Amino acid sequence: MADLLELLSAQCIELDVAADTWQESIVAAGGLLERAGIADAAYTQSMIDNVESNGPYIVVAPGFAFAHARPSAAVHHTGMSWVRLAQPVTFGHKTNDPVSLVVALAATDSGAHNTAMAELAKLLGDADRRAALDTAATPAELLTALGATAPPTSAAPAGAAQPKNLILTVCGNGLGTSLFLKNTLEQVLSTWGWAQFIRVEATDTISAKGRAKEADLILTSGEIARTLGDIGVPVKVIENFTSTREVDTTLRDSYDV
Repeated sequence: MADLLELLSAQCIELDVAADTWQESIVAAGGLLERAGIADAAYTQSMIDNVESNGPYIVVAPGFAFAHARPSAAVHHTGMSWVRLAQPVTFGHKTNDPVSLVVALAATDSGAHNTAMAELAKLLGDADRRAALDTAATPAELLTALGATAPPTSAAPAGAAQPKNLILTVCGNGLGTSLFLKNTLEQVLSTWGWAQFIRVEATDTISAKGRAKEADLILTSGEIARTLGDIGVPVKVIENFTSTREVDTTLRDSYDV
C-alpha cells in the first residue's frame, strides 16, 4: 500500500491560498489534482457535491477538511493534494470550523491509500507535528515535516447481549473520513490490548445499513448518524476523527470498561 509521501508531491502542495468559501477551498485542492494529471474537473465537482449531499462530515478534526469522492472514471491514478488557506473558511461544522487545511484525495480504488490515511491521521492527532505542518514556509518544508511521521477478553457494549466483536466506522462513501476514524479507533483498541479481539471496518452509509446487525457499535459523524437513523445498533457520534481521547471516552461509555 502507498504511504503518504508516495501520494503527495511538491507540485500538489499550495500554501497560503486565498479562498472565500469552502467551495473555493475544494476547487483549489481539486485544481492541484487536475494540473498534476491525477483527476479531471469532474472529480473536483464531485467532491463539492459530496459535501452538499452529506453535509460537512469531511471536517474530521479542528481546522482540517478531508475532501474526497467515490472512485470514478474522472480519477486517472491515486494521489493527494494539500492546501493551506491564507484565511480559514467555514464548512458548517458545529465544532471543527473554521478550516485552514484542506487535503484532497483522488483514489482509483478503496484500498491502496489506507497506509497513507493512517499516517495522516496520526500526524493530525499530534499537536507538535500539526504545528509544524501549519508553519511550514514551503512545500519542501512541509514534505520534510510529513516525513517525520513515521482486552484479555473483549467486553460487550453496555446493554448489549452477545458481542459480535465488530465496530463499523462510517462515512458517505467508505474510503475517506471513515478511514481516519478507523485508524484512530484501532490506536485506542491497541492501547487497551483489545486490537486482536475486535475488528474495525470502514464502510459507507448504504453498506452500514445492510451490515448494522453484524456490529456491536457504529462510530460516525453527526451528519452521517442522522442519515443512518435507527438501524438497531448503537450509533455514536465522534466530532474529532483524529482524537484518541474522544474515541477512548466514547468506547468507555459504550462498553463495560
